[in-house]
Amino acid sequence: MWERYRSLLALQPGGFAIASLIRPPDSAFGEDEAPWLARVHEASAFGPLGHHTHWTAPDHARPVAAGTGERVRAEGERLRSLGLRPLLFCGGGWYTDASVAEACAALGYVDCTPRSERPAYLDDGAAWAQLDAPARVRLPSGATLAALPTTRSLGSLGRSVWTRSGPTERVVHVYFHDTDLVDSRRRALVRTLLAVLARRRRPASPVDLSDPDEDHTWDNIARGRPIGTPA
Repeated sequence: MWERYRSLLALQPGGFAIASLIRPPDSAFGEDEAPWLARVHEASAFGPLGHHTHWTAPDHARPVAAGTGERVRAEGERLRSLGLRPLLFCGGGWYTDASVAEACAALGYVDCTPRSERPAYLDDGAAWAQLDAPARVRLPSGATLAALPTTRSLGSLGRSVWTRSGPTERVVHVYFHDTDLVDSRRRALVRTLLAVLARRRRPASPVDLSDPDEDHTWDNIARGRPIGTPA
């Protein structure tokens, strides 16, 4: 899977420099930091680097307990101690709350966790954040967080690029997982859709879009109940 992902990064389909949002290794589950770090350095040579957090386990993205902001801060400090400088962030399972947003602001991240639409698989009342376009978000502490919402999955991009109008949002931000590349059809889909999208939109790095022209407060974009909040 790594070799396939590295090949895709080097290919830059459609002229897109793909941002790699990485999950730090979890020693509690026997994950080895050394090969992970070597691959992260390779990936960072091809495009922007970001920080991705799985709150519960490598195979369990959303949190089951409080302390989410503290985890982001600790992971961010660890990444920096390893000489890495991630610029972006995305919470696993699209989870975020005020403490996570504050940690991202303190670390200087551009937060990609907000979504333009609610992820369909979330339970009723599950926490997430909604944004339609890049924005500056005023947090409860008074700090400002730059946010670049994730607007499209591969599926929704595929449904939109073949229509006459194409994607309707001003900024299109597509995500996929490295596991998508295990399947040859999904690998081809990533390459094809990005090539077609480039004919309709100007390729840009997420970092280039981190100077937004909209302002919001955290209360404007927060949805659902954070972990630990009474129902």
